[in-house]
Amino acid sequence: MAQVTVSLDANLAIDVMTLSGTRSPQDAVELILRDYLERGRRTGTRTGDAADGHRVSQERPNTQEG
Repeated sequence: MAQVTVSLDANLAIDVMTLSGTRSPQDAVELILRDYLERGRRTGTRTGDAADGHRVSQERPNTQEG
């Protein structure tokens, strides 16, 4: 896998290390990015996309209460 070098502010790197519980800034950033991408995938799976519009009906079923 290709690697990319990114410069970060030291305070940002420390915050990321604290959040992820790692001692290496590189590992911390990698974990945070992987988590961010997974959340996006999970959200997309749960909410669907524009092609799923056929599942949503504008009509609400009449329910009796009481």
